[in-house]
Amino acid sequence: MAKRKIIWSHRAKIKLIAILEFYAERNKSKAYSAKIFQRINKELALLSKQPDIGINTDIDSVRGLIVDNYILFYELIKEEIIVHTIWDCRQNPEDLRIK
Repeated sequence: MAKRKIIWSHRAKIKLIAILEFYAERNKSKAYSAKIFQRINKELALLSKQPDIGINTDIDSVRGLIVDNYILFYELIKEEIIVHTIWDCRQNPEDLRIK
């Protein structure tokens, strides 16, 4: 199967930046943030080759890819994978907005 292009939604970009900035500030170092970012990119590279590896969600066509303590909610559209949001599983699930 062909490799699909990964596209981050505006919300997903904001959430990712917030997560990375939180750990950089808390740890007074960007090392852990870089590790999280590399891990997410590694999993997205795998996802681009095998887009069905994520779990089904209650929303049709939206799947979730678990990466450590996070879930990347994404949707397959033609030859693209749209990452709608990234969710820290330790948060209140009632606050989750995917699209």
